[in-house]
Amino acid sequence: MVKDIIAVAEEKMQKTVSVLKQDLLTLKAGRANPTMLDRIQMEYYGSMTPINQVANISAPEPRMLLITPWDKSSLKDIERAILTSDLGLNPNNDGSVIRLMIPELTEETRRDLVKKVKKYGEESKVAIRSVRRDANDKVKALKKDNAITEDELKSAEDLIQKKTDVYVKEIESIIDAKEKEVMKV
Repeated sequence: MVKDIIAVAEEKMQKTVSVLKQDLLTLKAGRANPTMLDRIQMEYYGSMTPINQVANISAPEPRMLLITPWDKSSLKDIERAILTSDLGLNPNNDGSVIRLMIPELTEETRRDLVKKVKKYGEESKVAIRSVRRDANDKVKALKKDNAITEDELKSAEDLIQKKTDVYVKEIESIIDAKEKEVMKV
């Protein structure tokens, strides 16, 4: 029972870290990265669809994304989705493909990005601590029901705390690495 609770908690912590990594990939750090468009959805045949499911997205140059839709009639919709997104990029539509130029980051933009990165990191740490609290509550409930002893409760709480510390440290190293990447000129 206790092992199951700890295993589920660790799995949730791993998912939190992978979501953080995915979120950080969508931030523009001065380089063109096709994953920047992963969150952007467009209206496609009556339903919201991610752009990467209706077009091929490539980075032919370090600061350019090339979007080649499989259905040319969706060009305008892709362009509209990019314009209304929070990316702040202007698509260049030539009738068959869309080119996105990634501007050079200014010092102010870099600082704003670092703030965003830190915010994502803090949200992830809060999520990890929430998983820890839930796991501790479940273990305490087992103790209350006399399913485990006081010693088992203490060792389970210690193990949950150690797992929490490992994942918080991992989040901090991911955030530090992304911060260095963003601030690198």
